[in-house]
Amino acid sequence: MTTTGRRDTLPPTTRRERVAVAVVTVAFGLWLLVWALVVPVFQAPDETAHIDATVHLAIGAPWVAPGEMHVLNAVQAAAAQQTTVPKSEWSDFAELLGGAPGESSTVDQMTQHPPTAYLVGALALKAVHFADLRWDHAVLVLRLVDVAAVTFLPLLTWASVRRVTRSPRAGLLGALALFAVPQLASIASSVSNDAPVMLFAAVVVWLAVRLLTGDHRWRTTLGLGVALGALIWIKGTGLPAIPFVALVVLVAGSGVVTLRARLVRTVATLALAAAIGAWWWLHNIVAYGRVQPNGYTAMRPPKDFPPGEHPTLGHFLDVSWGTLARTFWGSPGIKAQVSIGDVLTSLLTIVALVVVVVFAFRRAPERRVVAVVAVFPALLIGIQTYTSAHAYLTTTEVAATQGRYYFPAIVCLIAVSAVAWRRLAAGPVARTRTAVGLAVALPVIGFYGLGVVSSWFWNAARFPVTPAGVARYVALGPVPPAVVAVLVVLVLVGVVATVVQVVRMPAPARVADRDRVTTA
Repeated sequence: MTTTGRRDTLPPTTRRERVAVAVVTVAFGLWLLVWALVVPVFQAPDETAHIDATVHLAIGAPWVAPGEMHVLNAVQAAAAQQTTVPKSEWSDFAELLGGAPGESSTVDQMTQHPPTAYLVGALALKAVHFADLRWDHAVLVLRLVDVAAVTFLPLLTWASVRRVTRSPRAGLLGALALFAVPQLASIASSVSNDAPVMLFAAVVVWLAVRLLTGDHRWRTTLGLGVALGALIWIKGTGLPAIPFVALVVLVAGSGVVTLRARLVRTVATLALAAAIGAWWWLHNIVAYGRVQPNGYTAMRPPKDFPPGEHPTLGHFLDVSWGTLARTFWGSPGIKAQVSIGDVLTSLLTIVALVVVVVFAFRRAPERRVVAVVAVFPALLIGIQTYTSAHAYLTTTEVAATQGRYYFPAIVCLIAVSAVAWRRLAAGPVARTRTAVGLAVALPVIGFYGLGVVSSWFWNAARFPVTPAGVARYVALGPVPPAVVAVLVVLVLVGVVATVVQVVRMPAPARVADRDRVTTA
């Protein structure tokens, strides 16, 4: 048994808790499936480009240099059919590829990323003989692949939050918190390379938390290296995890494991990760002289500000704040973005930030763990801010301001928030009331977001659902509306069961009454 020297004991996992975690995980998987069926194809951010990149590989096209791939005419023809042709007349992919061969003039920027996620999607398409499938069914297959990848996010969130807080109830609340981010559900259920990034980033954070809370076994350390390698093999948004993991391994076990041993572990972890996932980035350095080439250069070339105009900090902050808050919490759609509300997203962001800043880093047994865990989202924020500022100064546009870029660190954000909310509510009674309030409020935000998005896309932005909205879904949706309704009911049952379990859990013992963390 290895300890960290902290005075709190990790509570044993009960059968009731394991059942609750299984229920909320299944409910989340069904929740993602609902979103995959509700958001129309091509309406998720960059989904057209992601679909096109996958189909390119499925038909045997090469993975060309950034900016040199163009959207297939067949993919554009499918998008055109969606709005001009009855669903019964939609083509299969073989008909699209034969009737609209070649590429368009529209750049597909996705070759700026490793082909890993797209190769997985291409294999899935080939496995189901996508050429014989109607195009919307083939796309649904790709969406289901991403749903499967992210379904276990509640399990990893629960396991991470539970170890950081030593609270089974906080762990379940952490899993429920995922429902409060409609944008996460939309991204995770669309065709995107963000879905596998979320999965492997969550594994990285879970293993990092284990190291920070006393699990100093070599298999945990090497597992962290494997997970990191897989993460950076997928997308550049995983690269900030490299310094984060290095810091974790270096400080984990301070006072228990010697500095020399921790240095050896750090080098071994990074070397293993590099052996798995560094090949693409080394290729970029050799081929293009930079780690991450910009696939947007052709679409957003450098240009000067018009005469008499110049960049201002006020404009940059205004655009960044509004866009980041909206696209983190809930803003699906590309042609006409729907939002769950600028006031609501700003309020949620302000409350979350204030609670974390004021309470998360107070002196407590978990203070060092929280500080290290917060490094990952801090790196993402810093890098994105630099990228956005650089784009603004060189192209006059405040670009790359997307809240979804923070989703690789969603488990970190939830874990740090969990500590903050527990510190905010002092005493067992206050913690119980806070836990019950959050358990109810978190999924309510998610269901509200689903209602807004569903009404926007299918019901002319009217709520509740009208017969005309149902008829529109029958005409254009991938499945009968009754299927979606049944799935929503099942999700609601799972969420309610989890909330009931949170309410029934006893108030945790005070930190001072605990002994120490084990590797259990």
